[in-house]
This record gives sequence, structure tokens and C-alpha cells, in this order.
Amino acid sequence: MLPSVLWAPTMADEKPSEPGADEQARQVTFTAFVISLAHTAAVHFGDVADPTTGQKGEGNLPAARQMIGILTLLEEKTRGNLAPEERQLLEQLLYELRLRAVDIHKPKSPIITP
Repeated sequence: MLPSVLWAPTMADEKPSEPGADEQARQVTFTAFVISLAHTAAVHFGDVADPTTGQKGEGNLPAARQMIGILTLLEEKTRGNLAPEERQLLEQLLYELRLRAVDIHKPKSPIITP
């Protein structure tokens, strides 16, 4: 079964229930969308288990950078149109993902023992 973010109901899926009871569960918000993109970047960094396999991968830096690029584009195109909380979330996620990308390139320095 697809995650609720990707699932669109069909007539066969419809079940009688209270009007609007399930609507909020299926509604995609800007915050959920941004967090989904950031989570995908974390999967590509190898920091989070892949939701389809349940296992952490080696990491795919070009794919992680692409997700950062998509989030950057989203930030640029929505500038001035976001609620303060949405803007802050997007800025914070981009900051953390960019730091993570830089951290990958840092050489691992050995511990110096006397």
C-alpha cells in the first residue's frame, strides 16, 4: 500500500463515514511535503533507513544534493508567500542538510594519542 501522501482515493476505495472525517488524514500540507523531501535527502545520505527496504544504504551523495537543490528551489520560489513557521522550517532543514553535505567531505581525523 502506498503512503497516504501518495495515495489518491478511487471510487472503489471510498467507504461510508462521517463527512470530512478522513479528509484531514489525506490532506497534503506544505510542512508535510517539505519534511518528506528532507527525509528523502536523509535516506540518500545513508542516515535513515530506506522505507522500502528498512535498511540503511551506503548513501548516494548526488541524489542527496539533488534533494537539497529541490528544497532550495522551493525556498526561492515560495519566498514571501510562506507562513513564518513554514519559512523557519524550510530554512532550518536546508541549513541542517547543507551542514550534513559538508560534513561528508570532512576527512576523518585519527585520534592522536601520546
